[in-house]
Amino acid sequence: MESSGRSWSIDSYLNEHFDIPAKNPPGEARLRWRRAVGLVVRNRRRRFRMFSGLHAVDDSQRRKILGKVQVVINVHKAALQFINGVRRYPLSNDLIKEGFCISPDELSAITGMHEDPTIFKTHGGINGISRKIKTSLEDGISETEIETRQKLYGTNKHAEKPPRSFWMFVWDALHDLTLIILMVCAVVSLVVGLATKGWPKGIYDGLGIIFSILLVVLVTASSDYKQSRKFMELDREKQKIYVRVTRDSKTKKVLVHDLVVGDILHLSIGDVVPADGLFVSGYSLMIDESSLSGESEPVHVSEEKPFLHAGSKVLDGTAKMLVTAVGMRTEWGKIMDTLNDDGVDETPLQVKLNGVATIIGQIGLVFAILTFLVLLVRFLVDKVMHVGLLNWSANDALTIVNYFAIAVTIVVVAVPEGLPLAVTLSLAFAMKKLMSDKALVRHLAACETMGSASCICTDKTGTLTTNHMIVDKVWISDVSKSVSCDTNINKLKAAISESVMEILIQGIFVNTGSEVVKGDDGKRNILGTPTEAALLEFGLSLQGDLYDKYNKLTRLRVEPFNSVKKKMSVLIQLPNGGLRSFCKGASEIILEQCGTVLNSEGNITPLSEMQKQNILNIINSFASEALRTLCIAFKDVNEISDDQTIPEDGYTLIALFGIKDPVRPGVRDAVMTCMAAGIKVRMVTGDNINTAKAIAKECGILTEDGIAIEGRELHDKSTDELKELLPKIEV
Repeated sequence: MESSGRSWSIDSYLNEHFDIPAKNPPGEARLRWRRAVGLVVRNRRRRFRMFSGLHAVDDSQRRKILGKVQVVINVHKAALQFINGVRRYPLSNDLIKEGFCISPDELSAITGMHEDPTIFKTHGGINGISRKIKTSLEDGISETEIETRQKLYGTNKHAEKPPRSFWMFVWDALHDLTLIILMVCAVVSLVVGLATKGWPKGIYDGLGIIFSILLVVLVTASSDYKQSRKFMELDREKQKIYVRVTRDSKTKKVLVHDLVVGDILHLSIGDVVPADGLFVSGYSLMIDESSLSGESEPVHVSEEKPFLHAGSKVLDGTAKMLVTAVGMRTEWGKIMDTLNDDGVDETPLQVKLNGVATIIGQIGLVFAILTFLVLLVRFLVDKVMHVGLLNWSANDALTIVNYFAIAVTIVVVAVPEGLPLAVTLSLAFAMKKLMSDKALVRHLAACETMGSASCICTDKTGTLTTNHMIVDKVWISDVSKSVSCDTNINKLKAAISESVMEILIQGIFVNTGSEVVKGDDGKRNILGTPTEAALLEFGLSLQGDLYDKYNKLTRLRVEPFNSVKKKMSVLIQLPNGGLRSFCKGASEIILEQCGTVLNSEGNITPLSEMQKQNILNIINSFASEALRTLCIAFKDVNEISDDQTIPEDGYTLIALFGIKDPVRPGVRDAVMTCMAAGIKVRMVTGDNINTAKAIAKECGILTEDGIAIEGRELHDKSTDELKELLPKIEV
């Protein structure tokens, strides 16, 4: 008690007089510590020479010292940042020789997921970087530089994993649970057979099982190996994606693998960004980076935040980007490099077979053990009754081995060794048949589950149709004309006034997502979506000489087409100083935004309800002929503030187009074949319902009892109504 009390008093005394906080201990406490240790520390001056004199340090001096230390730290950090900027990305001799002023690793760091705007600004922004990689933001790079850039900055290809060898497929096939059970049985059968029947009769049963196993393994491995080779070829074909770039002042299509650092790449809605880069120019660009960052919120990319990453998707808008990193130097390439194969899942039939094999094996094993125990007990009882348990001979041991052989035979017979072989052969045969029909099967499971398909939902455009569109009919100024040939186009020109023609051509040429480029052969080619290309081709057939003139007009605002708004709008600066907005899109939507219409003399007249109904009837008549309908309208604007969007109403209707997309040959026969097999074919499309019905009838999808319904109407149905409707819905 006395010692503990003394200990407590010493602790409290030390805590009271010599307690030092973990950080920033006061000078007085440190002085007390120095005096206390002065008795045991010799040569205190030398011992504490690295510490400042505590008596001389007051608060003001401390603040001055801290300020100086902070300055030193900041200078040190700035120096390190400068050194890193100069030395971390050294230029190779080849880069210097070719006149490039920035290394590929530094370019990759600028546009990485953890991009640093200060580095971007240090290099002079987009203009500075383009100069350092010898690129013109307007004219692009030269075709003659492609090989040099690929050599110095890399190719736009991801590192491919080496193909699996044949023996790897053999190893995978050997992991089948049924085969493993058979292998165990084969070994036991060999051992027991040799022990009971001797050589060579004792190996027949075991060798038969082993031969069956080898046959299954070789057939499975050969089939999988051939399919892997075929799918490698298919993957190469799938990777042949074309993108639009500007090179030598011309817009052209190139393979995505041929992209190089310095290319000016064109992006539009639906595109997957194929390389890392910087935003050059564009309108309303929204990017989905969820595949990279995991964030579902779209990212707005602009000149203030210009970073674009490979693997992200364009949700809205159009843009041009400067490619700064390709292949394995992109963020997507780095992610792909870290991914590992998760292995191949078993097919549903293989899962069931393994389950059956397990159950059969367990049942067989139970009965085999029971049989062995019954025979062994009977043998022992008989032995006890006649000769006693202590007298054993070689024949007794052989008898017990025979009993074990009988038990093993039960297990071997119970497991159906022919089942895996039969299944593998049938799947390989099905795969071969599909391949002969030019249908490659990615997974064996498809061969099994395909027969269970009862419904096929198919898109219309590009699947049932050829996706090569042409303007077939036009309604303008109360005149409806077929324009499928040059003669009809000349008749249309004669039927409308020059002022109407001027506004129509201007609306087609300035409000488009396509562009006209000259190929190497000197011919004009149209790049863009099929619908946009059809309209632009129609405009060129009317007055193609005005394309360059109208294409030079300044576009102040652009709202690209998307599937939500179903329209595209543009605001332009007219040569006389006024503003004019054009919009085009789904007929019903554009018609609702119009309050006036352009007559045959080019005058703007009010759009009455009767006229609107007549136009709706024309839209339905076009749609009933399997034509995709599209309206174009304009509105003159006096002025618009920076925060205002393109007007949404008050437009003047110019024209209505009927665009034809022919049905692919053989589609109707394919649909009939599916129906004969008991498979229901349904069309799912975002087109006008009347157009969809006309195409569906032409393809044989829409029957007399079938229902065509719009998505909004279907969404509003109750569960009970859906149960009644779903079997009948065909479009």
